[in-house]
Amino acid sequence: MPIRTLRILGLALLVVVTRAGAADLDLRQIMADPDWIGPPVEAAWWQFDDDSYVYRAKRADSEIRDLFRIDPDSGEITRLEAAKRAAIDGSSPVFDRDRTRALSVRDGNLFLRNLADGGLKQLTAGLDGAGNPGFATDPNLVHFQVGVNWYRLDLTTGLHRPVADLRFDDAPHAVGDNALERHQLELFSTLERDRRRAAAAHDEAVANTAADPGRTPAPWYLGKGMEIAASALSADGRWLLAVVQKTGTDTGKNDKMPKFVTRSGYVEIEDVRTLVGRDASTPQQLWLLDLIDRDKHELDLKTLSGRDIDPLAELKAAQDITPHDAANPRPLRITGIEWHPQSNHAAVQVRAIDNKDRWTLRLEASEQKLSEIHRLTDPAWINWAFNEFGWVPDSERIWLLSEESGYSHLYTVDARGRIRQHSKGSFEVYDVAFSADGKQAWVLSNRAHPTEYDLYRLSLADNELTRLTELKGVESYALHPTRAAILVRYSDSYLPTQAAIVQASGELIAATDTRSDDYRAIEWQQPEFVAIPSSHVDEPIWTKFYPARGDHEGPRPVVVFVHGAGYTQNTHHRFPYYFREQMFHNLLSARGYHVIDMDYRASRGYGRDWRTAIYRQMGTPELEDLIDGVNWLVDNHNADPQRVGVYGGSYGGFMTFMAMFNAPEVFAAGAALRPVTDWVHYNHGYTSNILNTPQVDPDAHRRSSPIEFVEGLQGALLISHGMLDDNVFYKDSIRLAQRLIELEKENWELASYPLEPHGYIHPESWLDQYRRILKLFETTIGD
Repeated sequence: MPIRTLRILGLALLVVVTRAGAADLDLRQIMADPDWIGPPVEAAWWQFDDDSYVYRAKRADSEIRDLFRIDPDSGEITRLEAAKRAAIDGSSPVFDRDRTRALSVRDGNLFLRNLADGGLKQLTAGLDGAGNPGFATDPNLVHFQVGVNWYRLDLTTGLHRPVADLRFDDAPHAVGDNALERHQLELFSTLERDRRRAAAAHDEAVANTAADPGRTPAPWYLGKGMEIAASALSADGRWLLAVVQKTGTDTGKNDKMPKFVTRSGYVEIEDVRTLVGRDASTPQQLWLLDLIDRDKHELDLKTLSGRDIDPLAELKAAQDITPHDAANPRPLRITGIEWHPQSNHAAVQVRAIDNKDRWTLRLEASEQKLSEIHRLTDPAWINWAFNEFGWVPDSERIWLLSEESGYSHLYTVDARGRIRQHSKGSFEVYDVAFSADGKQAWVLSNRAHPTEYDLYRLSLADNELTRLTELKGVESYALHPTRAAILVRYSDSYLPTQAAIVQASGELIAATDTRSDDYRAIEWQQPEFVAIPSSHVDEPIWTKFYPARGDHEGPRPVVVFVHGAGYTQNTHHRFPYYFREQMFHNLLSARGYHVIDMDYRASRGYGRDWRTAIYRQMGTPELEDLIDGVNWLVDNHNADPQRVGVYGGSYGGFMTFMAMFNAPEVFAAGAALRPVTDWVHYNHGYTSNILNTPQVDPDAHRRSSPIEFVEGLQGALLISHGMLDDNVFYKDSIRLAQRLIELEKENWELASYPLEPHGYIHPESWLDQYRRILKLFETTIGD
């Protein structure tokens, strides 16, 4: 009777269960609604009246989410009915400087918890969507945001009011530059008299607001043609940093998606996204608004280092496109703002729209002065992840994450601009939290092993990094504000996300187990984590290996699974996004197949160079890694090189095509699910980072698109695609099918699913799709 062990700082928690064999599981059960497994813990957060915690989980056979409260002493779990929900703290609380009070948002309203006596007070009602709460420098005031508007709430009186009435329009009483308007006012004294009266009323309203803060602010007209994309209010409520952009920007022509199976019985057409190169991000500006003196300062970003140099100048020259230069610097997006909690300083993060530079700036609001304190530049692209930053508590230092060393690490920059790196090595740190005194930070990291994610504590004085958990699959955490306890969410290969409290001693208490009895009773095949040598780079390709089981004779057939998204990690100890596929791999290994699941180059978790190896050549390094995986199995595990299959969805479907078309001598059968076939037809945000745009870099798109290589197909091919896919459009598979027809290719089929989006949602479709995949492998490479 196997024993499952959770280990944290040497403490073993033993859970003894009786199990059945995974080999007995049939395909229908594997592809059933995942409710049969048991719901994962989607979120968990502290409660400050009794130091318990609340977690959220999906209700079976429903889209409703239930809340449960778990007692830290007894471990008793209680589902919260509506009346009891009214007494809980919201998630993501914000604490005052002394950590005696906590602000949180629940059901769109703001709540205040007194941590000393546990009292909870509702501060707003009916505002519908309060967010971004924070304590002001005045301890009796708090700020929060609803939509684009900011509010100040007086904790003494309970009253709240907007801090500004910003209007992107011309003031009705102002005289513009329009010559015709000026002439009209000169000709008609009645019009001019009405204008003067409107101006006087506006000036009176401004004066009254300044004299009486209890009044509603007078309108502030900021002119036509712009709109607010984001904003952040200073702690004293005087300064508002506004990210603004032009209105009515042409984002290109939308594509169309037909719906054939509809309630109306008619074909319906839905507008979907535009294509790469036709929906570039709108350039943005940064305005500093003085809400007391009603002054607008357009902050100068022209002097950012390297902004006047176009990294794509050479490629643009080849296409006769004018590059950016000092006269026309690269356009920008403002990606983050963090005000200091006790001063009028702000940290701002800015990116070039080409995503090859990221700048971190310090603002002194009273002087309207921006200083560049850090620049991260990458000839490929700045990572989507690892862009956290903020203020080190109780200091004037700014902290940030950067991949400049090749891996995501923590840096601080003091008020004089001196930079210090606090973590180093061939591993990644992220999800940063600080102690109240700013002397320690907590991070998630895979320092111990690329596949193991645990919680670490980092001392900023000596840069010592201490591992706090040995769960290997920590997903998130929340520090308790007043005692030495941490709430973690964690998972394992066959354990959906759970929650538990980590005490100072390292003991793990009040742990959940939401698995169903049926799922818990199954004896799953644990993946072997193997380092497959690469024939192209020095680092190994970390891989999950499910070796063939049972009494099978002769060399074994191989199935290579290719994870989606490109930049994700699937060789890890957490519960996989591909949990159905993992169960399917159990079925395959029981039938005598070797199965490998590789973190090919482009995958997350292995640093900047691994991630960017695919720049301007998607499909090439990844295929080299997949072939290395096959060769490793042939050399070390009696695999049959003539019987190799490959499958995957989305990016995995794209790579299935690249394998079948460009290495037909290796891969005899493949199933491409919801696959990208031509990157020219994918979205802008993802594609333009890796391949630039097709206008600037057509060669990169041609060498990376499977539709250019269809002629190489020799083996058996299954294409599977949901017809309501608004991510990778169904037309991708239709266009490739037409190429197969024109090239007179045989042994291929297209399976279409009329009611499925990119991620299938109906068990019947999952079952049909995987029956086809299993049949493909059994009839081509199986025993």
